[in-house]
Amino acid sequence: MRYIHPDHSTLFNQFRCVDDFLQIEVDLVRDFKNRKTGRFEIDNQGFYIKKHFECGFGAILDELIHLRKPHIGARHEWLVLDKLHTLGIKTMRAAAFGQEGKLLARQRSFLVTEELTHVKSLEEICLKWTTIPPSNAFKKSLIAQVARVAKTLHSNGLNHRDFYLCHFLLDLAEQSKNDERGLPNLFLIDLHRAQQRARVPFRWRVKDIGGLYFSAMDIGLTRRDLFRFMCMYTGKPLRQTLREDLRFWKAVRRRAVKTYYRDFGKYPDGDIHK
Repeated sequence: MRYIHPDHSTLFNQFRCVDDFLQIEVDLVRDFKNRKTGRFEIDNQGFYIKKHFECGFGAILDELIHLRKPHIGARHEWLVLDKLHTLGIKTMRAAAFGQEGKLLARQRSFLVTEELTHVKSLEEICLKWTTIPPSNAFKKSLIAQVARVAKTLHSNGLNHRDFYLCHFLLDLAEQSKNDERGLPNLFLIDLHRAQQRARVPFRWRVKDIGGLYFSAMDIGLTRRDLFRFMCMYTGKPLRQTLREDLRFWKAVRRRAVKTYYRDFGKYPDGDIHK
């Protein structure tokens, strides 16, 4: 199977099969087990390609042992990207996709996405807040956008599994037009581990929101900021979500603190985390 977005049919006309795409020379960004990610250009247009090679039966068995549906190859992320666009969540746009091989363990595939330009991760942006605080309006709108993305994902049976600030990219070009008071234009990336089902289980919602909270623990958020996120994520007034979802929010906090301690060997500063 091979798909090429109509906008790039001429550009990728020279690549006739999966092998042709897998042989594209790239500036390597990530090399992990059977997957390689890199950047390349054609006619001065930038793209990223994820190349998935044979994973073997061991990788599939490992997923099954951990009671996870095996997400092998590029097809899964291709479908998730399409789903996110349908839901109105901004993300990368697929330029090309291909897959070959009937046996899952022997499949080879690729996904080409258009390069996102003039963007910066929220991790880079927010870590400066402790020394250079943002305007209240900008911080409120950013929290609202992140909460909207989280709520939309989970309400539609999707969970990210790597839901950190570094995987939200702010459109700097659009932001400069609107200034800090404008609604932030965010892109959600790194979706190859995302899961889709009819309903997101409790533990996977906790993992996503706990991961997000962990990544935001050192950016100077106040209780009011956290309460604002909680209300927007649940769509409930604060007292109601604290009453009805207390088990969830306690689990989120435990997950975030545990991850922080694991990564930094200490507990996060501030009474807010105690």
